[in-house]
Amino acid sequence: MNKHHESTGPSDEQQITLRGPAELADALPYLMGFHPNDSVVMVALHGGRGRFGGRLRLGIPQSEQEWPSVAEQLAECLVKGSERRGGRPDAIVVFLCQDPAEGETGSQIMERLRPFAQRLRTACGALDVPVLEALCISDSRYWSYCCPDARCCPVDGNPLAVPGTSVMAAAATYAGIQVRGSLREMEARLTPLAATAGTGQQQALDSAGAALLPKLLDEEGRREVGGSTLKLARRLMKRLGEAPAALPSMSDLNDDRLISHEEAAAVILGLQDRETRDRAAEWMEGPEAESAMRLWRALARRCVAPYEEHAAAPLTLAGWVAWSTGDEPAARVALGLALRLDPGYTFAQLLHEACNQGLDPETLRRCLRGERATRTVRRGHRAGRVAGARSARARAAVRRGTRTRSTRPGTATGPATARRRAGQSRTQGRRGARTRR
Repeated sequence: MNKHHESTGPSDEQQITLRGPAELADALPYLMGFHPNDSVVMVALHGGRGRFGGRLRLGIPQSEQEWPSVAEQLAECLVKGSERRGGRPDAIVVFLCQDPAEGETGSQIMERLRPFAQRLRTACGALDVPVLEALCISDSRYWSYCCPDARCCPVDGNPLAVPGTSVMAAAATYAGIQVRGSLREMEARLTPLAATAGTGQQQALDSAGAALLPKLLDEEGRREVGGSTLKLARRLMKRLGEAPAALPSMSDLNDDRLISHEEAAAVILGLQDRETRDRAAEWMEGPEAESAMRLWRALARRCVAPYEEHAAAPLTLAGWVAWSTGDEPAARVALGLALRLDPGYTFAQLLHEACNQGLDPETLRRCLRGERATRTVRRGHRAGRVAGARSARARAAVRRGTRTRSTRPGTATGPATARRRAGQSRTQGRRGARTRR
């Protein structure tokens, strides 16, 4: 179970009036940006007209023993999160979405999840926030847990609207809102390769780890690895950006072909260093954002067993770029996967919470721009100091050379003088070597 909730804040976009369970069920993918497979979704409603507010998604717990505690946590999280964003919800809508397993029907799914729906309703009621509607969506049909009337909510459920034919679909199209497919499909773009395809990648990760580990044990070696990681990542981004455009169904496959096992392994392991990862996070806007996103997705797919936890870094970077560029659904999916692999990954925790609270990513973008600008200024100062030192040494050498060439009458120019000059030159050479180190 993914124990990290996903929520979004209220929206001031075009208002749409939804009437009844059918239109609520049809609106869910547009509210989330994808079809939430195997998920419980809770939506806060505000005001007398039921304006949509915060949204929260969680994977349905497999164990029924977890349902009571999870229901209480979800209700508290949504209510208190809404209060932090400016208003306590007046009601809540609950969705339970799960596809039938082989040999199972949607009606059986609905009955099996009924106790969980009741737990959620009770938990919200305990916080004095009623559940206006609780729907089960399965096998392209929906059921209401709140309506006892079989005339409008039959035992076999009601079919969902044909995609693209509802008022919500029309409004979403007008507003430019897209549904990316299912949650399962979005996660598949970030999931490691199958075992048979990952054998070569595993060997490359083993070899790269053996080569990089000694370097990471000292500060100078770590900086060297960080620099080479960022340079290689830059080259891969350029390579991906220059590749011909492919059909959406082939884009990930083409990206995988453009990156060798050895290149992927080197960048994956290099990103495990926090400072290197933070510098890579600076590629979050403008033309480099798209190629960076493609690279982070490709690297996440290369984190094959037993290196699955290494994907937390590229997944978090993918989530950050998605959030920075306004793609909140993709951001929450990537960050949720990162936390599923490593629940204690601090960068993912912070981004996930900020994204869920509806904060503006510009604050972090500004911070990263400042880090890059400061580093550029420092490099310029260092280059200026080096250039100044070289210029001073060059002027001193010219002066020495001038004095050597302008021998006055009576100046000794025999073998002893030549040996003294040679000794001085060797001493200056050794000092220069120490300075370069």
